[in-house]
Amino acid sequence: MTDQTPTQRVAELIKDFRFAMLTTRNAEDRLVAHPLTVQEAEFDGDLWFLVAKGATFVTDLRADDRVGVSMSSNDSWVSLSGRAELVDDRAKIHELWSPTVEAWFTDGPDDPEVGLLKFTAETAEYWDSPGGKLASLFSFVKSKVTGEQYDAENETVRLPER
Repeated sequence: MTDQTPTQRVAELIKDFRFAMLTTRNAEDRLVAHPLTVQEAEFDGDLWFLVAKGATFVTDLRADDRVGVSMSSNDSWVSLSGRAELVDDRAKIHELWSPTVEAWFTDGPDDPEVGLLKFTAETAEYWDSPGGKLASLFSFVKSKVTGEQYDAENETVRLPER
């Protein structure tokens, strides 16, 4: 479907997502998902999030840094597996700061409660229905009428270690 490597394809899909669900294990060993805004669209294997240092999932990460990140749109989905850590880098917080973030952190980027979460992906799986919403709808209807499998691109990718 494309000349891109699987890793490049994952990066291409991720650049269009603004929101993600970060899944951690809580103290009771239950999986819990947390909505976050992706701060950097250029995916190189890492995703960055501005978070509240006191958030429950930050506590969860101290016990188990393995996490999942999932993203979706009308016609594509990405599931990433990897590790996350709170990073102390005020310069990076300022670099990633935007007016959108001020809705959560009204005291600005120097607020001591603002934390920087770095997610490093190890694997990715994606599903993509090329052609956008209309093509997805057409493929779905075609599948129902003909009994043929839904036409979507799916691949699991082991991302290169850095």
